[in-house]
Amino acid sequence: MQILKPIRQRFRQALEQLLDDPALVESSLERIVPSRDPTLADYQANIAMPLQKVLGKPPLQIAQSVVDKLDLSDICQSVSIAGAGYINLRLSPSWLADQLQLAHADDRLGVTQVEAPKTIIIDYSSPNVAKPMHVGHIRSTVIGAAIAQVLRFLGHKVITDNHLGDWGTQFGMIIYGYKNFCDPEAYKKHPVAELSRLYRKVQAISGYQEALGQNSKLEQAIEFAKKRVEQVQTKLAAAPADKKIAKELAAAERQVATAIEELQGNHKKIEEAQKDAVLMAESKAHPAIYERVLAETAALHHGDVANLKLWSEFLPNCRQEIDTIYRRLNVHFDHWYGESFYHEMLGAVVEDLFAKNLAVQSDGALCVFLDGFDSPMIVRKQDGAYLYATTDIATAMFREREFSPDVCLYVVDHRQSDHFKKLFAVLEKIGLGHTDFRHISFGTVMGTDGKPFKTRSGSTVGLESMLDEAVARAMEVVCNPERLTGVGIQMDQPEREQIAQTVGLGAIKYADLAHNRTSDYVFDMDKMVRLEGNTSAYIQYSYARIRSILRKAEEKGHEPSEWSEASLNLTEPSEMALALHLVRFEEMLHQSMQEYTPNLITEYLYELAKLFSSFYDQCSVLSASNATEVRSRLKLSSVVAKTLKVGLELLGIGVVERM
Repeated sequence: MQILKPIRQRFRQALEQLLDDPALVESSLERIVPSRDPTLADYQANIAMPLQKVLGKPPLQIAQSVVDKLDLSDICQSVSIAGAGYINLRLSPSWLADQLQLAHADDRLGVTQVEAPKTIIIDYSSPNVAKPMHVGHIRSTVIGAAIAQVLRFLGHKVITDNHLGDWGTQFGMIIYGYKNFCDPEAYKKHPVAELSRLYRKVQAISGYQEALGQNSKLEQAIEFAKKRVEQVQTKLAAAPADKKIAKELAAAERQVATAIEELQGNHKKIEEAQKDAVLMAESKAHPAIYERVLAETAALHHGDVANLKLWSEFLPNCRQEIDTIYRRLNVHFDHWYGESFYHEMLGAVVEDLFAKNLAVQSDGALCVFLDGFDSPMIVRKQDGAYLYATTDIATAMFREREFSPDVCLYVVDHRQSDHFKKLFAVLEKIGLGHTDFRHISFGTVMGTDGKPFKTRSGSTVGLESMLDEAVARAMEVVCNPERLTGVGIQMDQPEREQIAQTVGLGAIKYADLAHNRTSDYVFDMDKMVRLEGNTSAYIQYSYARIRSILRKAEEKGHEPSEWSEASLNLTEPSEMALALHLVRFEEMLHQSMQEYTPNLITEYLYELAKLFSSFYDQCSVLSASNATEVRSRLKLSSVVAKTLKVGLELLGIGVVERM
């Protein structure tokens, strides 16, 4: 069910009679878009003005030539020329009705599958399994899952991979912690909780020791920055009117302020740690703990029997813990190829890079130097250890052998942008340039204080506790007895719990997806579960409201078979507005996947819910003037409900029959 495709095809036939250049025809077709002012037109073609130099004619004359050759009689109610040559299109109510008939009869709402499907790998979520998932994982998980579902719905072959962090330094921390700090009884009762405690303990000791070593470096940075200020001040004294030098001075002064702030923060971190007597004793008993952690990690990577045994024991428990979160979120993966899977391949990857003269020795490390980058990509350190970059190269090579992807998407936060730019440059050098590698970056989850979302103690918010809170808040807002009594609904406890789960978890997902993925967004639980505004709860309520209308229709004797077979009569402006928005569903899905921005889907669904509300306020459904009108509006309402449901499900969000 597409609008632009058939319209552009008709314009193509007309333009090919006027233009010899196929590229010019294609660029002209891109200028046929939905009208910004629905009072003037449904669609508008601004093709005449850009062609006036090519054809040597006034825009109005060009527009008239196009319209004269254009046949849209079956699609458009009117085709007119306005202004300086705009071609305005008003769609026919009967054509819109025909499209909605198709949508009503089809589980896919008439959405066609792409003619040339691509093989697309989506790498997303990818937590470090040695520690609990936290709020920072929600964006990659939710965005990646939504993109995967939409691309599959459009007909592409999608392969999802959860590239787990199951082999790195975090396991060295846990192994060291287990050997030195483990509480056997606690580990026996709750292994993952105890492993998480051990990880945090080793990380805290390491962080304190690192902070101690940072003081002198930060003091040196301040002295260097101050000398830079003095140098620029001398330059400015010689040329006081030079604005460029003045800006340089301001930047140097900011650098001093930043360095001082970092030193103060480091002092504060040390002071806070020193208040913890246990931490101080443990730090004294375990000097240079990070080096010891690296030694445990290296032993694991070199096949140490004891460390491999511990890793093999820890990993299933950790996997089970994160899989519990995925089950709650209804997120699934085709593959779980973690870093450990690629470990045996890394040596061959480095040898291949070296043999092709892509990697060279530099200060004992093996590096790939790339044009346009200040620093190289290190693929093997001085001590022989490999890095994430090495694993990512091996991963791309494995995926090429196994899946031959056309596109590979990495749904990873924006802080890794530089890494992926280097990675993609290296992959092109080794012959993988035929794959479209994309970094699907996203911003940070912020608290209402404008800072990265943390608990009151300053630690990262655990994902499971956040999901629990969302469900509890949904129970308070949506399923509280006072509200249910007010709307005349009686529910038993199991139904209330099921609705709270669906609404609460949907609120978390929708709040994330409703923002452009490249932006930071503020995590505000109170706003997320509201029944008004751009929230999943509002859209879920709209769906439940329509389902209630359809149930009441059946109670009044209007059988579903009657309105299913009825014709759609779109006579009122609110009916037309609703119908036009409905038939744009497929168009919107394709648009959302051009730059992989699921927020376009949330915007569409929110607008659809609002349009239905306006329609319902202005057009009586069950009390319409005649039976034909009742059946038509019931059918229109059912298409709206179906579209809301399919749209939410593509985002990984469920619906409920009553709210």
